[in-house]
Amino acid sequence: MGSLSIWHWLIVLAIALLLFGRGKIPELMGDVAKGIKSFKKGMNDDEETTPPAQTTTSRTVEHKADESK
Repeated sequence: MGSLSIWHWLIVLAIALLLFGRGKIPELMGDVAKGIKSFKKGMNDDEETTPPAQTTTSRTVEHKADESK
């Protein structure tokens, strides 16, 4: 009962073709591919433009008390 046969998949495919049309599905997949490429390019650009992490160094501040009081 839980498995889908080939007939179920053919019916789903026929409904998808009726809803989106024959030329709309490849166009939609092309748009998805362009979006993924744009996302990857944006992620690579962010990695290249981020400055390297600065190392923290401890500094000692010497304070001399004012002895004129």
